[in-house]
Amino acid sequence: MENRNSYFKPSIESGMLYLRFFPAQEGGKNLDIKEVTRYLAAHGHNEYDIKELNNAIGSASPSTVCIGNDMGLPYNEKVDISLSLDKMLVRCTFYPEGNNGKKATEEDILDALTHEGVICGIDEAKIKELAQEHQYCTEYLVAKGTPPTLGKDAKIEYFFSTNRSLKPKRNEDGSVNYHELNIISKVEKDQLLARLIPAVPGQPGKTVCGEDVKPRDVQNLHLSYANNIRVSEDGMELYSEVTGHASLVQGKVFVSGVYEVPADVDNSIGDIEYPGNVLVRGNVKSGFVIRAEGNIEVEGVVEGARLYAGGQIIVKRGIHGMGKGLLKAKGNVVIKFIESATVECGGYVDTESIIQSKVSASTEIIVSGGKGLIIGGNVQACNRISARTIGSEMGTATMVQVGVEPEKLERYNTLQQTAKGLAKKIEVIRPILLNYSEKLKAGVTIPQDKVDFMKQQVISLKALQEQLAPVNEEINILRTDFMNAGRAKIEVQNVINAGVTVKISDLSLIIKDQRRYCFYVKEDGEIKAKNL
Repeated sequence: MENRNSYFKPSIESGMLYLRFFPAQEGGKNLDIKEVTRYLAAHGHNEYDIKELNNAIGSASPSTVCIGNDMGLPYNEKVDISLSLDKMLVRCTFYPEGNNGKKATEEDILDALTHEGVICGIDEAKIKELAQEHQYCTEYLVAKGTPPTLGKDAKIEYFFSTNRSLKPKRNEDGSVNYHELNIISKVEKDQLLARLIPAVPGQPGKTVCGEDVKPRDVQNLHLSYANNIRVSEDGMELYSEVTGHASLVQGKVFVSGVYEVPADVDNSIGDIEYPGNVLVRGNVKSGFVIRAEGNIEVEGVVEGARLYAGGQIIVKRGIHGMGKGLLKAKGNVVIKFIESATVECGGYVDTESIIQSKVSASTEIIVSGGKGLIIGGNVQACNRISARTIGSEMGTATMVQVGVEPEKLERYNTLQQTAKGLAKKIEVIRPILLNYSEKLKAGVTIPQDKVDFMKQQVISLKALQEQLAPVNEEINILRTDFMNAGRAKIEVQNVINAGVTVKISDLSLIIKDQRRYCFYVKEDGEIKAKNL
């Protein structure tokens, strides 16, 4: 077999060792000088002209280099074994015999593998083939370990909508279709809610040296749920025990029954506090309060009332707040109009108009459909405000604000310092407990006063960790707000009038002249207006 890679061949002449170098053929690889020096070192040669070797290796034609006196060692065909770092692959390389040497046999190759500790995954057919025919200075794969199988992480399939940012359907004119909101997951009694698909652990592998290779740890999950839910006998499925609304909060499945008010919330009903969802078929009169752990849906008008929801608030005919009306939801707020009221939500606000109100949302505020007005008051969102018309030709004081408020940034810095302080105290305790644990494992007798001290340290560590957890959680929430705020903008689908204050994070701009079809962003340290 003609050699394609460049290679060298030893020769003994008159008691001297020579290396004959042959260049690569038709795209073959060139020799690495390290291969040659390793070969010579294995045969006891450490003094030679390295420059002459380099020149011979780089030569385009055969050349010969005198290495020095023959050391009297046999120059048999050499089998060099190399293992990958993870011991999963073994390659062998053949170096030619000298003029008085012997060819490598199948037994020689196997002996070389044994010498390197290779006992598994040997390709015996390949070794038989190589014993008959091979090229020099060329790597051949002769053994492979068995990789571990990957296994599968557990997963949970949900059979209701878990997307809390799902937007309501819209009519062609941009108004909300209150008959087909589809943003609350209604479920029927005995409906399948969730199914756990258990993890499948991987199988261990084995290196070529016979060592076990552990598979990747798979992630196990469990079904987490609250009231009104039935678990299947095998514990793998969840079913609703009632007709109501399903939601997923921090990995936990909730099903809330519905408290239905057939008419108005007034003196005949009084204030409402309910652990599930509340549906009001009529209006909510001024002065009354509704508190629901789930969603609140009002088919009529909210007057100067206060509504608090752990989920979403939907008001199909809007709120006349009279300066004292309040809607506060951890989820989204979808409402026909907002007038003289305060609205706060942890998701988005979707409405057709905001007049003389204070409205804030953790994500965005969309004012479309109808006239799409924002007139008067203060409207604030983290990511985006989009409206057709902002302000009035009469110059009504109106503020629209996006991005991160300075108070949030100050809060973030304070939390960072708190977290660092707690982490520092934890890092002081951990080495003490680790040292104590190692002494126990070693069978060292610990005095009682030291044992008592360690127990106190464990209590202190747990207390510090409990303090740190909510701090880190709030830091992560604020960090997400900051990332989103970098893309914050205010969109004007029709007109923004003079006198409107535009605020993006820490920057403010008072609009001097009416402008149409534009959006405002923070760029290069200032607020800039750009055309839609």
